[in-house]
Amino acid sequence: MALIRWQPLPEIDSLQREMNRMFDSLAPKQTDRLTSDFMPAAEIEETPEAINLKLEVPGMDAKDIDIQVSAEAVSISGERKEENKTEEKGMTRSEFRYGSFRRVIPLPARVQNTDVNAEYKNGMLNLTLPKAEEEKNKVVKVNVG
Repeated sequence: MALIRWQPLPEIDSLQREMNRMFDSLAPKQTDRLTSDFMPAAEIEETPEAINLKLEVPGMDAKDIDIQVSAEAVSISGERKEENKTEEKGMTRSEFRYGSFRRVIPLPARVQNTDVNAEYKNGMLNLTLPKAEEEKNKVVKVNVG
């Protein structure tokens, strides 16, 4: 039986390449800063009368936001456009994300989609979605035993 000397470095390099390949496949691709989409953060709160939805969309005009409400979900889409700047000297670095987005947010209860109130102020979009009458009066008695 021949003895073979074990060399751990090539095996460690191979393991590292495999791990890097695995993590690269999980990470979102950002090939171009101008075309990378961003996803605005959302917050939803349910009260007995309505559902309040907040969406963080700074740097956008209200006219660039499209809101569509059905009885079960809210669809919000828009586009944040990059400002074109020309600079001769120095370096410009930006961590802002530009591009279009579309979010469909399912609602926890049916809403009256004809009475939605929307307000856009300081980069925050606030939607007040009144619940449908059958949802407001939905009380179920549960018998024990």
